[in-house]
Amino acid sequence: MAYRFTRPLARLIDELSKLPGIGPKTAQRLALYILNTPKEEAGILAQSIINAKEQVKRCQICHNLTDQKICEICQDPSREKDTICIVETARDLMAIEKTGGFRGLYHVLQGAISPLDGVEPDHLTIDHLMSRLKKEKIKEVILATNPNIEGEVTGSYIAKLIKPLGIKITRIAYGVPIGGDLEYADEVTLSQALMGRQIFKNEN
Repeated sequence: MAYRFTRPLARLIDELSKLPGIGPKTAQRLALYILNTPKEEAGILAQSIINAKEQVKRCQICHNLTDQKICEICQDPSREKDTICIVETARDLMAIEKTGGFRGLYHVLQGAISPLDGVEPDHLTIDHLMSRLKKEKIKEVILATNPNIEGEVTGSYIAKLIKPLGIKITRIAYGVPIGGDLEYADEVTLSQALMGRQIFKNEN
């Protein structure tokens, strides 16, 4: 007969295994680690999760994660206000920020166009982006969507919308591997991709 974990432990393992990249064995190790930590430490971990869920929200300007109405990047007076880098997720924004090679602003789309997954343009923050571009004095938009089919479709769609505004459109260079995600690219690769960005050529 297979060994069965006690119900509370089994539930903890089950919940942990729902996290991205966490399989059953890793979930089991994490659950046992949590059980072996002092109650105070486990409480701090649990409370930090609750606090993050309650306090972290989207920046009203760029949709980055923040605990304020406006994120620190949008508030930073040293950032270049005439350049916006468009990314799919806050994870991608964080990956680019780690390189230290970009000092402009961001716009987080909160995903990419993917009809097969039921994600259409109006599910993203594209309308808000266009509103920003019409109000702010933007000279360049950098398309930093992921180099996969969904990212390319999203980039092309946005480029078509921006083109009539006369704003320079560039695409990060393909130092980032095709089919990969920005969050997994190393800092040097991302930095080179940003420096080697090119004018976006929309064939349609």
